[in-house]
Amino acid sequence: MVAVTLSGGGARAAAFGFGVLTEMQNTVFEWNGRRTTLLDATDVVSGVSGGSIVAAYYAAHGIEGLPRFEHEFLRQNFQNSLITQALRPGNLVDLTSPWLGRTHLLARRLDELYAGKTFGDVERRPRHPQLFITATDMSLGTGFEFTWDQFALICSDLRTVPLSFAVAASSAVPLLLSPMTLKNHADQCATRPAGSHLARANAGDYRSRLYRVNEQSYLDARRKPYIHLVDGGLSDNLGVQRLLDRALAGGGLRESFSEVGIPPGSIRKLVLITVNAERDPSFNIDTSDKVPDMLQVVDSLLFGTGSRATRETQEYLRDITEQWRKTLAVSPHSGGDVFAPNAEIHVVSVNLRDSPDDVARPRLLQIPTAFSIEQHEVTDLIEAGGSVLRHSPEFRALVKSLPVYQAPQGAPQ
Repeated sequence: MVAVTLSGGGARAAAFGFGVLTEMQNTVFEWNGRRTTLLDATDVVSGVSGGSIVAAYYAAHGIEGLPRFEHEFLRQNFQNSLITQALRPGNLVDLTSPWLGRTHLLARRLDELYAGKTFGDVERRPRHPQLFITATDMSLGTGFEFTWDQFALICSDLRTVPLSFAVAASSAVPLLLSPMTLKNHADQCATRPAGSHLARANAGDYRSRLYRVNEQSYLDARRKPYIHLVDGGLSDNLGVQRLLDRALAGGGLRESFSEVGIPPGSIRKLVLITVNAERDPSFNIDTSDKVPDMLQVVDSLLFGTGSRATRETQEYLRDITEQWRKTLAVSPHSGGDVFAPNAEIHVVSVNLRDSPDDVARPRLLQIPTAFSIEQHEVTDLIEAGGSVLRHSPEFRALVKSLPVYQAPQGAPQ
């Protein structure tokens, strides 16, 4: 069981995440007697904002199509194409509508990137990963996931939702872009969604209680008939917090995996790779006694507060990981346990700040958050993504634990 989460950060995050996914595809091992790669073995890919752009592309086009992402998005001046699109007479007229905003134009452009595919199209692809895209519910200030469980709460069919809509919502930076809106149809559901954690959330854990309260709010469509979504990075820039909260609310590690129909004893390794492309603030205000100006204040609040939230999530993940390892170590393995005896948990953190290139690192951490970046920055970020993953001690331990693929004699490598 392999999951990878790709953080926000515009094209910077998309390029860095693309480098990580490419390195995962280059990581070959043997599993159940056949050759495979770490990317091919990935079951879940989660993305936020810029990370959702590459996550959705991989889910839509698969491993065979992933290399095209570099040319079709990273090497294009995507930002200029958005401006050109917005200035077209027809779109200028559309923008006068109170039901259409600037982010809808972004969704139209993204729809070309994803060839018009929906979540249903991804579901029909053979050997597809589960795609999770996180936006932020404006009124709640919490993550809203484009997942089957989340859409069951609002009595909507995720299969009909275009990937472009989800990615645009996840990338809708407030003020620069407009919110995206969903209709809540919860009052039209005859029954409560199956598999909901509403009744099973651990009342003694505050995160579980908050998760339950947020879920319950969607069930009252009269009070909340519409859901307005903005950039997912505002609630969880790593795209991992909701995964952890859901596991807690589901009753724990084993319970969360048992309810999704995984055969007993089939999980021998649980691997979570978190990719963080967070950059440094543009200004170091602590080196001057001058009153920070407006631009410096905004920059520090955005990236300083975001950095603190990311550190909290990383510490949360570290604590949960230790709990999970203890659970596997001390709990008896029953016949219905989805985890095999001696199952292992590997959590690999891939942070842009851990780039081993001391010269390039400060420059990489100052690349702006935008839909387009310079060509040499794309190259450097892709290389950094692969390099940071390869140098990660956790990743090296994972690779060491994987069976080495031995090609049959005379077969191509």
